[in-house]
Amino acid sequence: LATVIFFYGGRPFLSGLVGELQQRQPGMMTLIGLAITVAYGYSTAVVFGLAGQTFFWELATLILIMLLGHWIEMRAVSSASNALEQLAALLPATAHLIQENGETQEVSVEALAPGSLIQVKPSEKIPADGTITQGQSYLNEAMLTGESEPVAKGEGDAVIAGAINERG
Repeated sequence: LATVIFFYGGRPFLSGLVGELQQRQPGMMTLIGLAITVAYGYSTAVVFGLAGQTFFWELATLILIMLLGHWIEMRAVSSASNALEQLAALLPATAHLIQENGETQEVSVEALAPGSLIQVKPSEKIPADGTITQGQSYLNEAMLTGESEPVAKGEGDAVIAGAINERG
C-alpha cells in the first residue's frame, strides 16, 4: 500500500523535485520529495533486514496532507486567475487617441504608449490607467473598488482602467 501511495500520490512531489533540481532552484517540492523518498527508502530497507522502525504510515500521512495542501493552493491560484480574467474583461478594446493635430482616432488599447493622450466620452470605460489632464467627471469604480457612489475626478487625479466615465 505504501508503494502505491509513494509512486501515485507522491508523483507531483517527485516530478517537482526533479524539475527544481534541474533548474538548480530547490524549493518546497524538493523538501517534500526528499522527505518522502528518504522515508520510503529507509522503510523499505527495514523491511528487507535493516534494523530499525518503518515509517510507512508517516509516509502515507505526509503525502496525504501535502496533497491536500497542494490541492487547496491550486484552488486558490485558480480562483485568483479567474478574478484577474474577469477584471481584464472590464477593459475596453479600443480608445480614442488624441493626435498631435488635435483630432481623435480610434485605436486598439495595445497601441497606447506611456504619455498618450486619450479622450473618454460619457458612459465609456477608461481604457488604461492614467491621469486626467483636462476636464472633470464622475467615475463609477464600483466593479474595481467596491465604491457604490460615483467618484468625482478632475485634472491631476489618477484614473483606473475599467472605470466607467459617468458624465463629463
